[in-house]
Amino acid sequence: MRKSIEELVEKASSCTRLKRSMGPVQLVLLGMGAIIGAGIFVFIGQSASSAAGPAIVLSFGLAGAAAACAGLCYAELSSMIPVSGSAYTYVSATLGECAGWLVGSMWLVGALLITSSVACGWSGYAMSLLADFGIHFDPAWTNTTGTLVSLPDGLKTGAFICLPAVLICIFIAWILCFGIETSSIINALVVAIKMFVLGTFVVVGIPKIDVNNWIPFIPANTGEYGKFGISGVIGGAAMIFSAYNGFDTVSTAAQETKNPQKNLPIGIIGSIIVCTITYILIAAVLTGIVKYTELNTAEPLALAVDRMGLPWFSTLLKFGAVAGLTSVMLAMIYGIVRVTFTITQDGLLPSALGKCHPKHQTPFVITILASGLVAIAAGTVKLNSLIQLASFCLMFVFAIVCFTCIVSRYTQPNLKRVFLCPWMPFIPICGILLFIQIMYPLFLDAYKQVGILVICSLTFYMVYGQRHSLLQKSSLLTMQ
Repeated sequence: MRKSIEELVEKASSCTRLKRSMGPVQLVLLGMGAIIGAGIFVFIGQSASSAAGPAIVLSFGLAGAAAACAGLCYAELSSMIPVSGSAYTYVSATLGECAGWLVGSMWLVGALLITSSVACGWSGYAMSLLADFGIHFDPAWTNTTGTLVSLPDGLKTGAFICLPAVLICIFIAWILCFGIETSSIINALVVAIKMFVLGTFVVVGIPKIDVNNWIPFIPANTGEYGKFGISGVIGGAAMIFSAYNGFDTVSTAAQETKNPQKNLPIGIIGSIIVCTITYILIAAVLTGIVKYTELNTAEPLALAVDRMGLPWFSTLLKFGAVAGLTSVMLAMIYGIVRVTFTITQDGLLPSALGKCHPKHQTPFVITILASGLVAIAAGTVKLNSLIQLASFCLMFVFAIVCFTCIVSRYTQPNLKRVFLCPWMPFIPICGILLFIQIMYPLFLDAYKQVGILVICSLTFYMVYGQRHSLLQKSSLLTMQ
């Protein structure tokens, strides 16, 4: 059973519970805030050292191409259905409510796990930054529960909780509860800091490049798929694709955007283009300063700064990383809240979750709940083993959105589309194929978790969702 797109558009246009205050510049900044984060500050080094070598710049280009294909599909669908539910709403209106629920639940799980891992990364960079100023904290309170840490007296003990990760989640919830205008201002400031630091890294680093570090540009394959060679470029793209997670967050701002049919495509495509160019420049400078074989570290950009011989810039870089990861968390939790809010309006989740603050007009109940879940996971759970599941969930959603764009174009050709995905159906098909290529090795490692997630999602829909779905109830009344 599908939603009526005409009714969705009319309902979104008449909705006054969320305040429309965002323009195209704010949307581009929202996308940049969500995209540029852990992927560039952490994963780039591991990808270069174990998969692509200096050709990591090609990996970023390949991952960017996949993101662009999905982004163009998101742009068309968001211009046609300007509702905050993003992929959940697009799929529900095209492929049916059950498919929409599955896609929505997988997106929420992936986004929650990714955001939790970003909170952990934020804690690490923040503690390192404070240590530069001589401020140190008990490691038992700055690592996830159970992590073995060394105390000042030499004894080892299990950590209690990663308190900094919990505190940053509380801070993000406080910001979001005050409304999107306040959040947009803070996000713009944080993005400006992050882009200044990354831009400085490129400008300062270019004269320090040793072109010999780029030779060989594509290292010979080791005999294993994804370990250098051409397959290594693809493997590198799989490892760093999380660097592009977040562009779809722009579409979740539909009901708080001025003229969403026009501005949402600008926000989605604009943020992907800016971030792809930034990534390629950073990757080129990084591998030009440090040999790719030495980049298997959690702080690859900091290593490059050390090689530059500029200790003052190391502290600035950590500050930029803290700012960058803060903006990612802000944008991702914002997206989680808006998608969940839309689902509650359809009855698939308890309506009490969608209660809005009487003054700030923000869904504060969901905001507190989502931030709390992220805080609990970030503070207590080692998420490394779950990141593959998170990446798979998000890429699965992107692939389904590409397919949805094709189906909607040919099954509902007369609907108003302010933006059209070019070269239909070539672009969406390319996106689907690219995502399948990138997802395949992730599925081999996380297939059990994927199976459990799908079973739990569909079971919840059949037990609760169908019984409370407003669409199902409306259909039954019509039949009677």
